[in-house]
Amino acid sequence: MKILKYISATVAVAMSVLTVTSCNADKKEEVSGSGVVPPLPEETVTENVSETVTEENTTEPVVTAVENPVTYPEMEHSYAGDMYEAERERLSGTLRPDNAHEGFSGGGYVTGFGSDGKTSLKFRLDAPATQHYDISIGIASESNVNCRVLLDGEELYTFTTSSDGIFQKITCQGVFMEKGSVFIEVIPEGEVMLDYLNVTNTNVINNISYKTDDFSVNQRISIEANNLIKFLADNYGKYTITGQYVSGADNKEIELIHDITGQYPAIRFSTVENTEDTSNVNACIQWHQNGGINGITWEWSSPSTASSIYTTESNFSIWNAMTDYDISMSTQQEISDLRLDGVISDDCYNLILAMDDFAEKQLKPLKENGVPVLWRPLYEASLGYDTEAGAEYWWGAGGAVPYQWLWNLMYNRYMNYFELDNLIWVWNGMSDVYAVDPSTYDIASYDLYTDTDNFGSRSGQLMAVQKYIDNKIIAVSECDNVPDIDAMFRDNAVWSFFGLWNGEYLTDENGTFSEQYNTKDELTKAYNSVGSLTLDEYKTLTDGKELPTGTRNFSEELAQQETTTTTTEAVQEYGYIEDEETTTTTTADYTEDEYNYDGYDYNYDDSYNYDYDYNYDYDYGYDDGYSEW
Repeated sequence: MKILKYISATVAVAMSVLTVTSCNADKKEEVSGSGVVPPLPEETVTENVSETVTEENTTEPVVTAVENPVTYPEMEHSYAGDMYEAERERLSGTLRPDNAHEGFSGGGYVTGFGSDGKTSLKFRLDAPATQHYDISIGIASESNVNCRVLLDGEELYTFTTSSDGIFQKITCQGVFMEKGSVFIEVIPEGEVMLDYLNVTNTNVINNISYKTDDFSVNQRISIEANNLIKFLADNYGKYTITGQYVSGADNKEIELIHDITGQYPAIRFSTVENTEDTSNVNACIQWHQNGGINGITWEWSSPSTASSIYTTESNFSIWNAMTDYDISMSTQQEISDLRLDGVISDDCYNLILAMDDFAEKQLKPLKENGVPVLWRPLYEASLGYDTEAGAEYWWGAGGAVPYQWLWNLMYNRYMNYFELDNLIWVWNGMSDVYAVDPSTYDIASYDLYTDTDNFGSRSGQLMAVQKYIDNKIIAVSECDNVPDIDAMFRDNAVWSFFGLWNGEYLTDENGTFSEQYNTKDELTKAYNSVGSLTLDEYKTLTDGKELPTGTRNFSEELAQQETTTTTTEAVQEYGYIEDEETTTTTTADYTEDEYNYDGYDYNYDDSYNYDYDYNYDYDYGYDDGYSEW
C-alpha cells in the first residue's frame, strides 16, 4: 500500500533522518528446524555476515550467522547557528536574485527555477561537528510546489509549499551530519522564491521517549496477548523486531528472507481479502506454535454492489451507514429488525454482517487456539483525505467523523460482543486528525514508503507521531526498505517493529529475489544486527534468557559548554561564500519553548515536522553586499 510522497505545506509535520550502531558478538544462533520453519538451507549466507564450517567426511555446510554490532560515529556537539542566504550562493542557468516580493531575509531571494523540476540550488555549508542539526529553509510560492531536499546527493526530505506567497520557514529536525563540508540541494518542481538555509543545534533527539504503558487497553485480555504486549513494552527502545509480509500460507517470502540472511523474521504479517479462505488462519496457528508473532491486516472490500477497498472503485458511503443507535452488542436478528424498522440503513446492516463474518471465520479460530494477534484494521485511513478524490480507502473517505464511528463500532463489537481477547489493537490512522480514543488501541503505527534507496531511521516520523501519541508503542507497520538499524540507534529512533511489504519490494514477477528496493547486504545487515530481533532471538528472550541490546544513552547528548561561531563580512570565492570565523564559548541553553510542535498534522509518507514560521525580517532594498546585482 503505497504512501503519497509529498505533504501539503498547510500540513505541518516533523524532522529527519539517517544511520546508527553499538556492539556485541554472540547473539545470533542457528535456527532450529522445528515447527513450520525448515532446517537451514545447504548454502552459505552473504559473505561478510556468515561463514561456512565444513566438517570432515560431510558435504553439508553449516551456516553460522555472525553478529553485527550497532555502530555510529562519535558525537562531538558543537554550537551551530549559520544562515546561508540563497542569493549569495552560486547561481547558474536561469537562476537569478530578486527582491520584488516582500518578506525575505537578507538582501533578497532566488527565482528562475521553472516548472520542470530540473533546476536546483546547492548550498555548501560547513558542519562544525559530527552531530544532529535542525535545517530550516525559507521559501515562498504562489502555487503549491513539490520540493525535494538532498543531503550530499541523498534525499533528506520532501515538502509542498503553500500557495499564499508568504515566506515560510520549513524545518527538518534532527538531521545527522558529519563534520566538514556538505552540500544541501533544494529541488523545486515549480517556481518558488528561495530565501535562505539555516543550520542550528537540535534538542529533539533527546525528546524521543520509550516510556509506554505495559498493559493492554483490553481489561479482559488473554494471557498470550498480555504476555506479548508486555514484551513489546519492555523491549521498546532496546530492539526493533523484524517482520515480513507474506502473500500466502506457504510463507515463501519468509523463506526467502531466511535464505538470504540466515534468519527468520519474528513477525509474520499477513493480509486477508477473502473472508471465506481460512488458509491464513491455519498458517497463523502454525507460526504461533513455532514461537513467532502474527500480525493481520484486513483488506476489507466495501459491503456494496461495487465492492472494493478503494474509494474510487466503490459505491459505498460510510456516512449512509452511520447511526446514533448503539448496535455494538446487538444480535444479527436484532440488527435485522432495526433495519426493517428503518432505524438503521441497508449500508449499516451490510457493514455489520461483513464485520461479523470476518470475526467468526478469521479471528475467532485464532482466539480458540490461543494465538495473539497484532490486529491492524482500517489502515491508512487519512491517506489522501485532503485531495479532490478524498481518502484512498472507503473507510476514510468520509473524513474523520465516520471513520472514528466505524473504529469504535468494530472495537466495541469485537471486544465485548465477540470477546476477542487475543487482539492487540494497532491504530494506523496516519494523522492526528483521524485520531481515535486512546483507550481503544495499544500501538500506533506508521507506513513508510520512502521512494529512496534507503530507509535510514525516519526519526522525523517517529518524533511527529510521538507528539500526538501519549504512552503508546510506535511501530512501522509497512515499509519498502528495511530500516538501517545503525541509523535508528544513532538518531534515537528505535521503532518497535517493522513490516517489509511483499511483491516488488522483495521479489520480481517470477518470485525470485529482486534488489530494486533492498539489497542482500542491506537485508543481511538488518537481520544480523544486535539492535534487531529475529525469530530465534524472540524465542530466546521469551524463554527468560538475556541478549545484548543496542540501547544508546542520550542523556549526555549535548554538552553544557559549546562553541559559538559568528560570521563576519563574507568573501565570495569560486561562487561560494567563505566565512571568516571568530569563536567564543557559551553555555548551551535549550528550552522546551524553542521546540514547539503544536498544531501539526502528520499525514503522508516522508512527512517530516515542518515548522512554518513566518519571517517578518523585511528588507526592501539591497544592502552593500549586493551592489554587484
